[in-house]
Amino acid sequence: MVPATLPEPHETAVLRADGRALPAYREQLRKIPSSRNGLSVAGLYLQTAAIIVGAVWLGPWSWPVAFILMGRTHAQFASLMHEAAHRLLFANRKLNDVVGRWLLGFPSFTSTDAYRRVHMAHHRDEFGPDEPDIALYAGYPIPRDSLRRKLVRDATGRTGFKLFRSQFRGLRSPDARVRHTLYKILAVQAVMLAACIVSGHWWIYPLLWVLPYMTVWRVINRLRSIAEHGGMQRSKDRRQTTHSVRQHPVARFFLVPYNIGWHLAHHVDSGIPFRNLPRYHRSLHEAGYVDATIEYARYPSIWKALSR
Repeated sequence: MVPATLPEPHETAVLRADGRALPAYREQLRKIPSSRNGLSVAGLYLQTAAIIVGAVWLGPWSWPVAFILMGRTHAQFASLMHEAAHRLLFANRKLNDVVGRWLLGFPSFTSTDAYRRVHMAHHRDEFGPDEPDIALYAGYPIPRDSLRRKLVRDATGRTGFKLFRSQFRGLRSPDARVRHTLYKILAVQAVMLAACIVSGHWWIYPLLWVLPYMTVWRVINRLRSIAEHGGMQRSKDRRQTTHSVRQHPVARFFLVPYNIGWHLAHHVDSGIPFRNLPRYHRSLHEAGYVDATIEYARYPSIWKALSR
């Protein structure tokens, strides 16, 4: 899975030969579009409300579609939370952290601050000794039936239940910070459940929030994660730690929202906001840092290669 040979990049008017942006271009790329990102957060909430209202109005026949779409919604919450963890959602750091915690992290059962701590270890040294996500993509390629079993565990909620059980053991943690964060997560969940009960549709919370998180989102998260780093290795060259996959509309809709699929560009410079990653990726292509020899044409191609 690690490329046998890497393309030889060259310096351009905006990039160094190692793919890093030159100062003036880097300043452009790193500018945080706070207002547009605020609209993205508001739009995500409006979309979530629209799916729920549609499911209530249309009745049970629409619930399977709503269920799948709410799994995608969790992928969107996670992607914007990831942006806040990098402090790239809002230029104002306090606003970034408040939104990242209370509007994105806690509703989706995540401590944004804890995620930030471990995620920075991931960026410092992919596949290193402190790699927090190694369980998701270590050991690839794997037999096809092994991947199938993993996906079945994800789709049936077994992975989600195991993660919930591990997470809520934190209520007995000797670390007050862990306990207090879990209290906040549970408080937000209680508000969400109460809102569903008051609306007269209590079933919305378990059916269209908790269960999609435990099933559809777990499948999305695994497929996306192995497409990012499966089969790669520890290296200072990000092209040996992170895959590049061409982005198509269907994948961007279901699997990699908010430009998170331009993952190699994100790892070359993790300080670039998501809106500017496609532009940076094009610059990497123009510099020869990435080309068709190391970029997968579509996601099914990389999943197939990872499950021989």
